[in-house]
Amino acid sequence: MPDLADLFPGFASHWIDTAAGRFFARAGGSGPPLLLLHGYPQTHVEWHKIAPRLAERFTVVAMDLRGYGWSSLPVGANGEGMAKRALAQDAIDVMEKLGHVRFSVVGHDRGGRVAYRLAYDHPGRLEKVAVIDIVPTFAMFDDMGQTEAALKKYHWLFLAQPAPFPETLIGVNARYFLEHALANWSAAKDLSAYAPEALAHYRAAFEDPTRIAASCEDYRAGALIDRLIDKADLDAGRKIEVPLLALWGDAGLPAAGASPLDVWRQYAHDVQGHAIKSGHFVPEENPDACVEALLAFLA
Repeated sequence: MPDLADLFPGFASHWIDTAAGRFFARAGGSGPPLLLLHGYPQTHVEWHKIAPRLAERFTVVAMDLRGYGWSSLPVGANGEGMAKRALAQDAIDVMEKLGHVRFSVVGHDRGGRVAYRLAYDHPGRLEKVAVIDIVPTFAMFDDMGQTEAALKKYHWLFLAQPAPFPETLIGVNARYFLEHALANWSAAKDLSAYAPEALAHYRAAFEDPTRIAASCEDYRAGALIDRLIDKADLDAGRKIEVPLLALWGDAGLPAAGASPLDVWRQYAHDVQGHAIKSGHFVPEENPDACVEALLAFLA
């Protein structure tokens, strides 16, 4: 493991033991508790540009999701260990161990899917929920009937293929796959948005074969488990009761489909949000606009 820069100066490091395993988190600041959940193919480090600014108003916790970064690996196959319902429980367990029973949550990408499942299943735990550059998992799959949309979302289907097919192909050149995703899903189509120190963290995590396998399990969970749970909620008319903010990059995937706000209003009662000048990786591509929008909503 290479020496990796501390991108959260002044934040404490925590190793938190739960029934599901051991989780790594950084925590800092003061005020109401706020949990930050990262996406694929990143770690908690994706918040390094905005966490210090949020910590001026909140007690900020940025954790590595199960299977990512330095947190425990999932147990099970066919997505069982990475179902967002289980990852939402991880978030509760970590926050409880840090002394926070009720909190707000911000999730980007896969972390956003954990965040809205947390809002569905445990509304009493949350003050507010913000999701960044996603629409619900069922809506993502439902949109794949259009060829253009399906081509842009190729990784959803590739990563969800049975093990060890995607793991094996990615493992041939993991750094290439990682950097292709980070560049191709950004507005600039290059790595200019990412600090070199952050890239070092992402490379160190993603080049571990066990982490590659866990991230594939994450996408299998989306296809085989999370999608059906979303559909059951939608069919039953259940909606998220917690106030929800949806932010998305104007050059990201959600912007290319139906209005993200219209989609989210099928799943939640109290929805607001808007586009931000960015690709998919909003917290790193446009941290100023991201912080401004989050503070306006959370405060």
